[in-house]
Amino acid sequence: MTRVKHKFLKHKINPETEILIVGTFNPEGNDNEANFFYSRQRNYLWTLIPKAFGLESLKGKSQSEKLDFITERKIDFIDLIKEIEVDQVLNYYDGYLDKKDKTWRDVISEMENLKNLKKVCFTRKTFSDIPEMKQRIEGIKQYCERWGIKFECLVTPARFYNSDKQAEWTKFLTE
Repeated sequence: MTRVKHKFLKHKINPETEILIVGTFNPEGNDNEANFFYSRQRNYLWTLIPKAFGLESLKGKSQSEKLDFITERKIDFIDLIKEIEVDQVLNYYDGYLDKKDKTWRDVISEMENLKNLKKVCFTRKTFSDIPEMKQRIEGIKQYCERWGIKFECLVTPARFYNSDKQAEWTKFLTE
């Protein structure tokens, strides 16, 4: 068994954040080429978000360009899992991760420090194979409801890009 930490665990959420995007896990390791959250080759978040604002895609761009963009737009990221124990080369599949021994991030505590927070989304709509993550997301959703923060589960930015996915992300980000 191997303990794997989140690749961007040291990332501090900007206290001016208005939109928080919650994901699952981005592993530290040699096989992970991502330079920031959602930057793996088969993830299109860095196309979806800029295009929602009528801008060019940041897919494949530098970490500093992405940080400048999210600072300007008051968007930031956090993942549910801080560290996980795996028994094979890391499998990115959420259903696999949900069954493993893990250390959770205290997302709600992080949200409590965001006084300008208006919207929170989770980068997944279905929960059939992730009961532990579902429980965490339910807690986040309840927190948002209690404080009048808009919460949505959005279609994953991974695997492919299309106009329906873009429309859903655009609506969440800009309305």
